[in-house]
Amino acid sequence: MGTREEIAQAVSEGAEAGRRGDPPTACPYPRTSLLRGAWVRGYARARPLTTTEGDAE
Repeated sequence: MGTREEIAQAVSEGAEAGRRGDPPTACPYPRTSLLRGAWVRGYARARPLTTTEGDAE
């Protein structure tokens, strides 16, 4: 488990990766790490899902 500081850092790194347009597979943390979830949350905030015409109906 990570400390609060490590979790905040992982969220920040994920958001930065999302803004750069890195693929989600660029996450540096292993699947079993709490920090992976934090990284993905940051990534998702920076790269929200987009909808196409017809999807919103």
